[in-house]
Amino acid sequence: MNRQQEKRAGVVTAPSAESLAQEFVRLTRELLDSGSVAAVLDRVVFAARDIVPGADLVSVTLRSPDGEFHTPVETSQVASDLDQLQYRFGEGACVEAARPSGPAIAISDDLATDPRWPRFGPAAAAFGFRSLVSTALLPDAKSPQLSGALNVYSRAPHGLASADRDILLLLATHASLALATTSAVSRGDLKAEQLHQALDSRDAIGQAKGVLMARRGITAEQAFALLRRTSQELNIKLRELARVVTERNAELDHADQCEDVKK
Repeated sequence: MNRQQEKRAGVVTAPSAESLAQEFVRLTRELLDSGSVAAVLDRVVFAARDIVPGADLVSVTLRSPDGEFHTPVETSQVASDLDQLQYRFGEGACVEAARPSGPAIAISDDLATDPRWPRFGPAAAAFGFRSLVSTALLPDAKSPQLSGALNVYSRAPHGLASADRDILLLLATHASLALATTSAVSRGDLKAEQLHQALDSRDAIGQAKGVLMARRGITAEQAFALLRRTSQELNIKLRELARVVTERNAELDHADQCEDVKK
């Protein structure tokens, strides 16, 4: 049983010092091998989700030189929605930690009652998330680099223990070092890369929808709803699920052709 399966089963325990050390060695290698800022951020958010026992959602906030915030990567669309609430209200842990003059870490143990964020806190609690920790990324960034924050949400009040926060600070340090040495840290480059990924994702999702429509006799809307629901239940990205569906369909078609030859 892996750590995500343990989390879903409610039996996850804090990682041992040895397993943490191994994970950070692996992550360091992957970060050094990453060729783009998007690849770095993607590895960090999923590592945080897997390593931190209390983490239910993880995202990254980046702040452009003009002060605008955006979320380039997340483990679930819900994380992006929660980030957007903070950007809209101008309050919350991620916008505080992402500002160059902000704290190294911003914490709320119970968003429902936190007096610092009277609009965002209750809105996040209404989504079903009560705890939030954001750690700063590239706090001393100079243009064209972007300052930002690594954000971790938990459904439970007091859901992110002090040990979780220590792990997040280490992850944020790894991410900051990797970001500082990548060549695609400007927002323009990041947007171009995201657009390329979005086009690839759209193609993959379109193909997967076609597979489901043909094999199940359902509409395009029903196929997309099925993909989205399955993505949330399995806790994997929609584009990755779409690729699996398309690849498996090719395997099934090959198997069908073999059966036809035997007949």
